[in-house]
Amino acid sequence: MSSNIQVRRICQYCKQEFTARTTVTKCCSDKCSKAAYKARKRADSIDRSNTETIRMKQQSVEQLQAKDYLTVTEVSQLLNCSTKSVYRYIKNDTISAVNLGQRLTRVKRSEIDKLFQQQPTEEPEPIEYEIKDCITLTEAQERYNVSQTTLQQLIKRHSIPKIKKGRYAYVPIQLIKDILT
Repeated sequence: MSSNIQVRRICQYCKQEFTARTTVTKCCSDKCSKAAYKARKRADSIDRSNTETIRMKQQSVEQLQAKDYLTVTEVSQLLNCSTKSVYRYIKNDTISAVNLGQRLTRVKRSEIDKLFQQQPTEEPEPIEYEIKDCITLTEAQERYNVSQTTLQQLIKRHSIPKIKKGRYAYVPIQLIKDILT
């Protein structure tokens, strides 16, 4: 049965205008039709693969959440950070861990839960220091016989406040004395 219908359409694959003989024709030629089919199959395959990857990731996280004790690698996967970061958290006592020997560091799952349940602590109000209670950095270097680099590192490490007045920087003498004596 032949049709005398002539409909102007745009090919779904090559986007060229063509004359179709049916109302359901989507491509201008057999070549475009086959290419469009391959593109659809390729997209379906990619979607299936991405869905599988997401499902596997979620499954591994669910398995980690079910464990009582985790390795450092598992903790890093659970927290979505690097293993170096986890070791740093352990060193800073942010996360409590047990070292059972070489490469046998274990973290309790409840420690990870506590990490997210902690209430933020209020920081104490900073103390205001007067210039008369402070000394310049140069005076501190001379008095305690330390280099400028060492003094700067100590100030940074111990969060000692600096007061800048003019071209001089002052630090509280009592705090410097407590650290360097």
